[in-house]
Amino acid sequence: MMNRKILIVFFLGWAHISPAQSLTDVQSADEPLMLQSVGSFYLGGEKQSQSISELGGFSSKGQVTINQMYVNYMVPYRRTDSISFVLIHGMNLSGKTWETTPDGRMGWSEYFVRKGYPVYWVDQVGAGRSGFNQKHYNLVREEQVAAKNQPAFQRISDENTWINFRFGLEDQQPVQEAKYPIGAVDEFSKQSVPFALFGLPDPNPNYLNLAELAAELQQTVLVSHSQSGRFPIEAALLNPEGVKAMVLLEPGGSGDDYSDQQVSALATIPLLVVFGDNLENETGIAGHSWKTYYDAWGRFVQRLDAAGGKAQLLYLPDLGIRGNSHMLMQDTNNQQIADIILDWIKDNK
Repeated sequence: MMNRKILIVFFLGWAHISPAQSLTDVQSADEPLMLQSVGSFYLGGEKQSQSISELGGFSSKGQVTINQMYVNYMVPYRRTDSISFVLIHGMNLSGKTWETTPDGRMGWSEYFVRKGYPVYWVDQVGAGRSGFNQKHYNLVREEQVAAKNQPAFQRISDENTWINFRFGLEDQQPVQEAKYPIGAVDEFSKQSVPFALFGLPDPNPNYLNLAELAAELQQTVLVSHSQSGRFPIEAALLNPEGVKAMVLLEPGGSGDDYSDQQVSALATIPLLVVFGDNLENETGIAGHSWKTYYDAWGRFVQRLDAAGGKAQLLYLPDLGIRGNSHMLMQDTNNQQIADIILDWIKDNK
């Protein structure tokens, strides 16, 4: 009897722990994935001399590399054409965004390869395996810098993600016709990583790293998401060589601050901006509105069109597609969205 009571208490306590995803939850395609090559590398970075305190007290003073960008890649055995894709995640996320979905389905990093395109997916500088510059935090620990001057090390709560990413509503109900796999939201929570965005130098080293990668690859489609929305634009302004097209998935902010001269330079590169619906839903963050961002990027598309460019703002409900979340690449219709992007590229390359 005592053992039974212990077991009951144990499982009741376990209910508060995120359920583990097992290998059997991950779905495999029927056809083998045929690759020419697969691997990873780092882009950019610069040496910086740091003191013992800045290094955390373990190592002697010396040089370390900062502001590097980690890149995964897969190149298919048979290519469709010369185009490559570079996938850039958003805030508090990593390159995992593009891999196996939280409910175990194929992610875009594999799907585009199966369609015959090399795919390169990055961890932003300050996130994931790109790392961050730890000296900002160690100097506060040593009281050499005031705590109020320490850059924020940011994360987003699960409760805010639920409404901000438009998985569901404030009453905890999913949005109508929800495309996000609601049963996997706890798995998605594990993808959230501490983000050192606010400790990066200006200009943002991500821009230069992406411009360098596009120039090396040539015929590159830069695909951004959310906070990284303007990254393809900034990279193309640094060096348009190799940037074949730009795809912005639900970008934050706006393009209102770009000059007419910059817009004219960008007009030579096709641009697609994609948004789902429920944009007027409450986000839970003051001053943060997906509808405002949608309108702002609509103005930018109009400016590019007026400058002679090929630009389109795609609102998925106009195609009869409803219920998509902010995480379009992980929604249950993610392959449908990917095919729309591929068709657009074929029509505009």
